[in-house]
Amino acid sequence: PPPPAPPPLPSLSPPPRAPVSPASTMPILLFLIDTSASMNQRSHLGTTYLDTAKGAVETFMKLRARDPASRGDRYMLVTFEEPPYAIKAGWKENHATFMNELKNLQAEGLTTLGQSLRTAFDLLNLNRLVTGIDNYGQ
Repeated sequence: PPPPAPPPLPSLSPPPRAPVSPASTMPILLFLIDTSASMNQRSHLGTTYLDTAKGAVETFMKLRARDPASRGDRYMLVTFEEPPYAIKAGWKENHATFMNELKNLQAEGLTTLGQSLRTAFDLLNLNRLVTGIDNYGQ
């Protein structure tokens, strides 16, 4: 007689998930832009470093807008200025406000990388607390 058939493999499908609140499924993309005076330097193309950074953000936003999955995305614009002036557009701002603030960025002041990164992470952590995303599944 043939050997017995092996036992069936366990299901590889993930366990069912609880419903997710809309706020926790909307990704927040935070752009931290260096607006220190050094960003006034010009590249070999003749554009300032700040203009290059702003163009990169604009291009990203345009490409992202083409994806239907991005409809719930929220964006934040933060600069190297001292808080609270560093926050140019919060996650509740509309797209037009974000783009207008991006367009109006000026390069001046010092490079405050450490403080700016802390501000960015603090803002993202604040959003996690407000939306309760860390409580998901509990």
